[in-house]
Amino acid sequence: MNRNIQTFIGCDAEYSNADIVLFGAPYDCTASFRPGARFACNAVRSESFGIETYSPYQDCDLSEIRVFDAGDLELGFGDPVPVLERIEEFTLRVLKDEKLPVMVGGEHLVTLGAVRAAAKVYDQLHIIDFDAHADTRDEYLGAKLSHATVIRRAWELVGDGRIYQFGIRSGDKSEFLWAKKHVYTTKFDFSGLEDAVNKLSGKPVYLTIDLDILDPSVFPGTGTPEAGGVGFTELLDAIRQVSRLNIVGCDVNELCPVYDSSGASTAVACKVMRELLLSLGKR
Repeated sequence: MNRNIQTFIGCDAEYSNADIVLFGAPYDCTASFRPGARFACNAVRSESFGIETYSPYQDCDLSEIRVFDAGDLELGFGDPVPVLERIEEFTLRVLKDEKLPVMVGGEHLVTLGAVRAAAKVYDQLHIIDFDAHADTRDEYLGAKLSHATVIRRAWELVGDGRIYQFGIRSGDKSEFLWAKKHVYTTKFDFSGLEDAVNKLSGKPVYLTIDLDILDPSVFPGTGTPEAGGVGFTELLDAIRQVSRLNIVGCDVNELCPVYDSSGASTAVACKVMRELLLSLGKR
């Protein structure tokens, strides 16, 4: 597996020596409001050179961890079935090589492909979801595979009581009623995250971060912005807490760089990626 020509800043390890494998999933064909997340992977790599490899938040540098940037998967447009199969295939290869897959979306549906792979390797897989939207509809406009149904499809893989959601502030009323019976949902913020981390200690966990959990005043460049979100430092604190767990895979998704011409949203996404990689690499 060859290193991508343009890598995320500091992520220049060889595959054979890497502990973490970064890869992109540029797909947004089920986006229900504003498309454009397919362009996030390239934007994050390009704009990452506007930040430093060193994090003053963690007193750690990307040069001190081993990350291989595999580039973007070649994904088709339209039908999500082969797209998810390709993501699952790649993630499974990384997991079988005993490396940690970190995916950059793309819309939130891409998470399902990686979760399918992780569920094949880890019988007791749990999921932590940072998000503004519940994403627990059984279907959306007749489609079972959508970024609005991704957590429902993930629940079908892992079962009741294994999904923990934080920051949720949008969804159909039926989604919140369904969630009370099947998943743990914390509305608006990260209340209870420490208890969840303690409860999940030692268990395999997949972490998915939908960047629209951030307030639009911080992060306007997303497909479905929702007022009332968390702040940047709150998200970083939450990432560091969760990174204490046995994270077996993770992703960051739903940046739509075209909706923030200032570039600030992409810069925020780059810093989130840096802090996530450092938190995982320091373990």
